[in-house]
Amino acid sequence: MVIKARITAIGTYVPHKKLTNVELEGMVETSNEWILQRTGIQERRISQPDEFTSDLCAAAVKDLIKRYNKNVEDVDMIIVATSTPNFSFPSVACLIQERLQISQTAGAIDISAACAGFVYALHTAHSYIASGLHRKILVLGADTLSKITDYSDRSTCILFGDGAGAVLVERDDQFQSFIGFHLGSNGKGAQHVYRTGLANKINEIELVDTQCLVQNGREVLRWVARTVPSGIHQLLDKAHSDLDQVDWFIPHSANLRLIEPICEKLNYPMEKTLYSLVNFGNTSAASIPLSLDLGIRNGKVQNGDRALMYGFGAGLVHAGQLVHLNFDEQVSEPTPL
Repeated sequence: MVIKARITAIGTYVPHKKLTNVELEGMVETSNEWILQRTGIQERRISQPDEFTSDLCAAAVKDLIKRYNKNVEDVDMIIVATSTPNFSFPSVACLIQERLQISQTAGAIDISAACAGFVYALHTAHSYIASGLHRKILVLGADTLSKITDYSDRSTCILFGDGAGAVLVERDDQFQSFIGFHLGSNGKGAQHVYRTGLANKINEIELVDTQCLVQNGREVLRWVARTVPSGIHQLLDKAHSDLDQVDWFIPHSANLRLIEPICEKLNYPMEKTLYSLVNFGNTSAASIPLSLDLGIRNGKVQNGDRALMYGFGAGLVHAGQLVHLNFDEQVSEPTPL
């Protein structure tokens, strides 16, 4: 018997503080026009000094609970995708278990897959349920990249913001949300996006030793342009589907000038592509659930739609998931982001 899994609810949260392009003009040598032209980003949200990834996660789950009248105390696994945990250990997932009073019999793990993390976490949740080992899993993608951003580096500080997204994945006897997936990695390019840790070399290349995120945007762009369209075609082939059957494309919201050529290569319309970067910047693992939820909030995305999520980032790692959407009915309006 095939065990089905359904994504039943979604919630999101972003910090209240905004950092606009005009404000960045006073911090580094840049301009609103320059940022818009090269990224499509207008502003991003920044967490407070005492506001961390676990806080954003808890707020996103509370949004989910309120909107869908869900109970999470009986969740049997918590999976958090993040590159900016409060601590190296304990995990954000364990902090969330205690914060939300989830059963102590629930498993709790963090996943490190950078901007592809949410899709990896979703894939993992589906695998756990399809195996018959779990019934109800809380999946989160969240990052506070502002805490590891160098605000003297104009090539990176214009990109990143903070946010969190949460979904509930539950065993369902009738409906299957998960249609197909594709995963990939290329550690040969690991030195192109990193934050130093215990080691100071990757692939025998000496790293710039800062506590901040370091990115070679040009090399990442080249890799994404080669890898993502190919990965999408492989995903669709394995799922015996095609782009005409995809209602919404939801790529990682890295940069609008990165998303546009992907859509061009795929011959997929931008008007059917969801992204969250305009008002929230690149929120890493949070960007895909934020984009999906924005589509739900503005009435674009409906139950019955098919969405193709595709994350890519540091590692270099990428992950795609084709899903058939069938959320529970919302019982209350979401709090405005």
